[in-house]
Amino acid sequence: MNIRTVIVDSGIRLSLVAVALGAAIALASAGCSSQAAPGAEAAPAPEVGVATVLSRQVRQWDEFSGRIAAIESVELRPRVSGYVQRVAYEEGSEVAKGDLLFVIDPRPYRAALDQAQAQLERARAEARLATTQHERAQSLIEARAISREEFETRRAATAQGNAGVRAAEAAVAAARLDLQFTEVRAPVAGRAGRALVTEGNLAQADATLLTTVVSQDPVHVHFEADERAFLRYQALARSGERDAAGNPVRVGLADETGHPHAGTVDFIDNQVDSTTGTVRARAVLPNPDRVFTPGLFARVQIEGSAEFDALLVDDKAVLTDQDRKYVYVLGEGDTAQRRDVVLGRMVDGLRVVQSGLEPGDRVIVNGVQRVFFPGMPVAPTQVAMVPPPKGEAVATAGTR
Repeated sequence: MNIRTVIVDSGIRLSLVAVALGAAIALASAGCSSQAAPGAEAAPAPEVGVATVLSRQVRQWDEFSGRIAAIESVELRPRVSGYVQRVAYEEGSEVAKGDLLFVIDPRPYRAALDQAQAQLERARAEARLATTQHERAQSLIEARAISREEFETRRAATAQGNAGVRAAEAAVAAARLDLQFTEVRAPVAGRAGRALVTEGNLAQADATLLTTVVSQDPVHVHFEADERAFLRYQALARSGERDAAGNPVRVGLADETGHPHAGTVDFIDNQVDSTTGTVRARAVLPNPDRVFTPGLFARVQIEGSAEFDALLVDDKAVLTDQDRKYVYVLGEGDTAQRRDVVLGRMVDGLRVVQSGLEPGDRVIVNGVQRVFFPGMPVAPTQVAMVPPPKGEAVATAGTR
């Protein structure tokens, strides 16, 4: 092989490589041209629901925790000692004031009453005799037939007889009371608890607990307000924006949504507890349906401010970016524009917006998860700004 042959072979190889590279570049160019070809369809704008920001007067409600309590609660104890003869009520039933609950063996007390009445009769007889002798001594002293000393003795016997009658009458009254106390009756209307002493057991006067009776309608709810809220309420009362007492409250139980029961504050304590920084308050609630039972946990809302103008949005329209809250509003050209907002409390299921929005702004409330970045085109549909359904109500912010 000579030098000319080597050169020819090398030229052929280089030509083949150049042809292959040219073909690859042509294929790549053809692929890019096909992807960027005009007429290709873009992704459609996502459908979202937008609602106009509500502007209206609202009233702020503060929420606290409380307990239901009976207005009247009695621990029933006997006033006389004796053996229980009968339990005269059904445990757990409602009783009226004066209903018979327990009977203590009355026979010893009936005998004591008979004895006291006999003593009264004897005292009256002795008093009548003393009175007759005194009247006779009055005529004899005028005739100087008896001494002055004898006359004074008979007069004293009359006074002593009258005092004896009064003492005997008091003994009869006491014995009659003891006999009445053998029938233990309900001192208040309400629901009676279980019988703690049954038939045949000894009950000691003023010591043995027989049962308890708690009133049912109305009831109290006790709660404690923090110091800041108390000072705010006082300032509103001084300015005339709320009453010093009689403020409305709304109450909900542990298994209830919202606060469906209405009542009024009827008592606020006269001092703040220095250890907890709270002041005790009490509200009264009607209970005709026996919804409330003493001891139940209750969520209490009380008016926390006077009426003020507020902007309201659905809480599900609010998004979080680290420590900032924001919403998307519908901008020009049906684009989603971000607005940072400062939020307040919940009022009637809607969130108060303190700043960041203006009346008339349309906020994206449905499909906000389809908006990926500010300025993104959207397909808006107008919806109403309404609170969530009753079963999805959001708890009031700032709960204490």
